[in-house]
Amino acid sequence: MIKLEEIGRSYQMGKMQVQALRGLDLEIQDGEFVAIMGPSGSGKSTLMHLIGGLDIPDQGKVLLGDQDISKQNGNQLAEIRGKQIGFVFQTFNLIPTLSALKNVELPMIFQKVPRKDRHQKASQLLESVGLAERLNHKPSELSGGERQRVSIARALVNDPQILLADEPTGNLDAESGEQVMRILKQLNEAKKMTVIVVTHNPEVASFAHRVIHMKYGQVEGISNNGGN
Repeated sequence: MIKLEEIGRSYQMGKMQVQALRGLDLEIQDGEFVAIMGPSGSGKSTLMHLIGGLDIPDQGKVLLGDQDISKQNGNQLAEIRGKQIGFVFQTFNLIPTLSALKNVELPMIFQKVPRKDRHQKASQLLESVGLAERLNHKPSELSGGERQRVSIARALVNDPQILLADEPTGNLDAESGEQVMRILKQLNEAKKMTVIVVTHNPEVASFAHRVIHMKYGQVEGISNNGGN
């Protein structure tokens, strides 16, 4: 379970201090599919960065199971991200000079996975997202939807328990966006993976079990969905 208690986070922007999160409390159950919605500046991405160990709060606790990751140092957070959390970004964050296969292999290099095993697992993951015929294509040779599917495959290489997706359909057409969301839904259902999606799009949010509505750095409300 993911649990956030009394979370506060502020940033200095020039001479002004911006309060991104204000005493936020939230629980996300193991294996849940959750969407986070809210206007720009409501704290959605800050919340995701804290859950993913990319940032730490000024106050409060971020609990992954019984582990308070807000008290970890940089190296400890990197280890948690490498073993427990997968990330999918709006801009794909693929390395343009590498093939789809090499992009997916990259995180396994940092985890010191042997070359043969890396190649086999990356190939299997790309096949699982419908890209078996595109392994050796570079990002510039792929459509936006295909690039996002490479990004999803890369996020899965270390068998994460939690998958965080920040506006994963933001740069995609409607058909490609729906395809990406169906893959995330399948991962949630088949692997019991906890999936958390930040989105402005109600159609994307409709895939989730619950939608967390944020405003002014706090949870304004939570609505329950059946999920698509």
